[in-house]
Amino acid sequence: MMKPMLSVLIDTYNQERYIEQSVLSAIDQDFPTEDYEIVVVDDGSTDLTPEIVEKIVARHPRGANIRLLRKKNGGQASAFNAAFPELRGRIVSFLDGDDWWAEKKLTAVAEAFEANPGIAAVGHAYYEVNDAGCAREVVTPATICQLEMSSADAARLAGCGIALLGTSRLSVRRELLNRIGAIPEELVFCADTPIIAFAVALGGAVILDRPLCYYRLHSGNLCAPGHEDTAKLRWNLRITDIFLKYITERLVQFGIPLEFANAFFESIRIEHERTKFRTGEENGRRKVCRLEWERFRACYERPSIGYLLFQLAVCASALVLPPRHFYQLLEWYGRKNLRRFRDILGKPQPKVPPSLFERHRLSAAKELDLRQGSARRA
Repeated sequence: MMKPMLSVLIDTYNQERYIEQSVLSAIDQDFPTEDYEIVVVDDGSTDLTPEIVEKIVARHPRGANIRLLRKKNGGQASAFNAAFPELRGRIVSFLDGDDWWAEKKLTAVAEAFEANPGIAAVGHAYYEVNDAGCAREVVTPATICQLEMSSADAARLAGCGIALLGTSRLSVRRELLNRIGAIPEELVFCADTPIIAFAVALGGAVILDRPLCYYRLHSGNLCAPGHEDTAKLRWNLRITDIFLKYITERLVQFGIPLEFANAFFESIRIEHERTKFRTGEENGRRKVCRLEWERFRACYERPSIGYLLFQLAVCASALVLPPRHFYQLLEWYGRKNLRRFRDILGKPQPKVPPSLFERHRLSAAKELDLRQGSARRA
């Protein structure tokens, strides 16, 4: 049998509410049937997720393109590791079982790989939707761009665009997966992060400015920001510790300078450390002061004298207040939008211009159009 050009890998666990929309968005692509396969790996669901997939396989005209793999629950990395040997395509496109794709996703990805034969990965803009599937915002690069790790500055820029390569936006060459091997199974979520980092380091990634994916935010998201659940936050912290250590060590093994690897994860690591202080996992006012100064230097360059004095006042506050109270004060400051008064002192120059990776609120008309389009496809 001739191997397909592309494999779609859908990982899922207890997503009976969403899995049908996810699988149908992959099987109803504007892409030749014979050129791709769909592999759904069910990570030990205890709900009706596998039965829903089996129903699609039996009834959909393209159902023969879908294979369902069932395994004992072990997390996202174990699901990926179980599925990788089963994939036959030269390109692998990832899709979470609670997200879905636009109709022309696979065509756009295949064309990008063909136009850029040296790249390891393709990502793209995406719509952020709520639990009910209503799109409210779009996250996009200002233009088609390439992320790579040839210098510390390039790595820092790539780190800021990492969201555009998250699971349901990520497609990679199969050779990359063969090269990196099994992913540590301690990564029960965020198992896409090593693949993203190694792709950027070992070939680079092209980011398309077309929104080709609908990323769903709901209470079951484990690695999305904003959790109030302390237990989930602490679990997230532990997983982040694991992947930061593992990926940094592997990047160095692949010949990437440690400085570049650190720059790639700079913003993630700093926010990770801040969360540790917020949750009480770490303590120490001097540590907070150093971290806030490091964050300032990592994010900005050429600040005005007024802004520099403001940042020194922030660091002084970190020395006076207990860490939790300090970060509560910062959160209050952000909620009240008091930065408008800070800007009177002058604006610093961001090292990575915010305009490169933008978040836009959708108009009411665009929201309605997307909702009607999703309803027709469903």
